[in-house]
Amino acid sequence: MIFRLDERLVFPSPALAEDDGLLAVGGDLSTGRLLLAYENGIFPWYSADEPILWYSPHERFVLYPDRLKISKSMRQVLRSGRFTITSDKCFNEVIEACSTIDRPGQDGTWITTDMKAAYNRLHQLGHAHSVEVWENDELVGGFYGVHINSVFCGESMFSKVSNASKTALVWLCQSGLYNLIDCQVHTDHLASMGAEMISREEYMALLRDCKP
Repeated sequence: MIFRLDERLVFPSPALAEDDGLLAVGGDLSTGRLLLAYENGIFPWYSADEPILWYSPHERFVLYPDRLKISKSMRQVLRSGRFTITSDKCFNEVIEACSTIDRPGQDGTWITTDMKAAYNRLHQLGHAHSVEVWENDELVGGFYGVHINSVFCGESMFSKVSNASKTALVWLCQSGLYNLIDCQVHTDHLASMGAEMISREEYMALLRDCKP
């Protein structure tokens, strides 16, 4: 059963989500609702021509920073000093790049104008962060996401040159800022770096236990 949200800041139990993870429809992207969603393992994911859809997958794709796998070729890239890494230097530019980068097999973007505004508000309040990768003073990669306790809930990443987004992820894992990185859904790119699938129940236990 898919639940329809109203103006109240409440969500149904994530355990009631459909097989594809869809839990609810409607509501808004207010700061309070977004934070409540992330605190309960729920995130919005929808297209511009759809109502707001809220998901809580039965399995979660996560990366434990201490299990990060760095290939030999990637280690050479890191040692080369080719890239410069910053954090929260240009959040708006990162989310804009994530929304416009070409992705094979994907038509358009789910990062709508309303989504950009909502996550920029979260960033201004200290709840959302970006990691930027620079080459010759040009922004060439990075990602953004939301932090809950010491879990970083990754939302989207982009890379204009080879290994840029991987460099950003390595930096985040080695920063010591987070005990868990929530990648949400499986990708071969992240699996090659050590990300793994866990149950929603295990994810929720980690989300609540990972205190700052």
